[in-house]
Amino acid sequence: MRRPDLSAPMTVAELVQYGPLPGVRILGTAGRDAQVLDVRIVDRREALDSLRPHTAVVLTEAPARSGWIVEMALRKAWEQAAACVVVPETAVAVHPPGALADRLGVPLLLIGGDALEGAVRIASAVSRPDAGRTALLADAAQRLAAAGPHVERVLAALHAALPSTSLALTDPVGGMLAGRRAALDSAHPVRLDVPGPDGHPLAVLVADSRSKEAGWASTVESVLRMAVPPLTAWAATRRLAEEQLDRRSELLLHQLTHPSEDEDEQAGAHVRAEAAALGWPLAGPLIAFALRPAVATEAGPAPGPALRALWARYGIGGPLIAYEDCWVSWRSPAAGSAAPDPEVWLRQGEAQLRTAVRAICDQLPLAGGVAGPAGGTGTLGVALADARAAAAVAAVHGSVVRADRMGPAQLLSALPAEALRRPAEVVLAPLLAADRDGTLLRTLAIVLDQGAAPSAAAEILGVHRNTVAARLERIRALGFDPEDPAQRLALHLACRVLLAES
Repeated sequence: MRRPDLSAPMTVAELVQYGPLPGVRILGTAGRDAQVLDVRIVDRREALDSLRPHTAVVLTEAPARSGWIVEMALRKAWEQAAACVVVPETAVAVHPPGALADRLGVPLLLIGGDALEGAVRIASAVSRPDAGRTALLADAAQRLAAAGPHVERVLAALHAALPSTSLALTDPVGGMLAGRRAALDSAHPVRLDVPGPDGHPLAVLVADSRSKEAGWASTVESVLRMAVPPLTAWAATRRLAEEQLDRRSELLLHQLTHPSEDEDEQAGAHVRAEAAALGWPLAGPLIAFALRPAVATEAGPAPGPALRALWARYGIGGPLIAYEDCWVSWRSPAAGSAAPDPEVWLRQGEAQLRTAVRAICDQLPLAGGVAGPAGGTGTLGVALADARAAAAVAAVHGSVVRADRMGPAQLLSALPAEALRRPAEVVLAPLLAADRDGTLLRTLAIVLDQGAAPSAAAEILGVHRNTVAARLERIRALGFDPEDPAQRLALHLACRVLLAES
């Protein structure tokens, strides 16, 4: 974004938005970026015959009450390249000639109060545009200093300093934190990151103005930059509180699912009461979920804050807690509902988690696992461990695996591919030499996944059964038999390792 030139001549739009005429109404969609270099007070019709270019023509109360004189002023302003026409709003309240202003491209400014006072204000702004803009920045700075590191107060201060602008604060992935949602609907908003100590954004400040005149964005950005420090302080405090809650929640979940042998009844009741206060589901049956984000690199932040925000937007309810090597959640049936059929409920939970994971994957790659149902908190730990194991074997980001439906493909995908890649290449060397496009390798892997059943493999591959049979003949001719028990495990493992690499 360009920083505003404080000494450049003021435009009509700036007089309306940020200049000496607060609350002014502007009619006419064109000509708002015209520069204003002079002011001419008109108290009689004859004065309209000699206007200088880039002049703000200010009609006093008496001539402004004659509608035809206002229309004449617009026409004369157009003929002589004046910047705009200014009239008292009370004088033209019944029939404001907005259509003519729009057709001629000459903005018509309707001001409250005395026209002469407005003329003095415009003249002052025109003679010292840097002072006018500096006054705006100074006013915003005072308001922000009084607001302190409180998000609602900061946004209120910004809205007061920039009354024609809508502002919102979002999390780094676009979730609304505070402000006006209208700011997020803009096609060309101003965006400023609210950075943390590591340079990665804690939040994003978004602004949108109802006016899109030239130079508005750079002026707004200069005001917004002054709001970044207090918002950084607020966001950092909020992030610290979230991290403290995360650590406490992880410890509490461990205490809930792994009570110590010497824990008395009172201590257990205290743990359950604290969990209930956080809104955690405690009464069974419970379905457990696990999310495994892609490993964060040195170039990016840890996935926790983004994942929390995305789960709040796309998730399926329940807490989200960093636990062991995953993020976990769980849910119980709706209060007052009958106990669901375990299989039906688990299948529904799997479908809902898959929808959520796919939506989250648009911004944060991860895979999921589902397990359960658990009878209550006593067996929730087992269900969470099962869900984590299922998430660990979900080889493709965006996929979800049920713990009780893990097949050989999922189990083999969890093996360390890097250590096994070279042995796999040795085992399948003849096939790899003959398989230019990977068709034979994929076919062999799918056939082995399906227990050497060509019909099932053909359905997954989307080809005819005879096509699979022909490929199997080529594979056998190369020395590999998927039905040979002595070869099957090694072939299956080699195929999955090499497919995972690709």
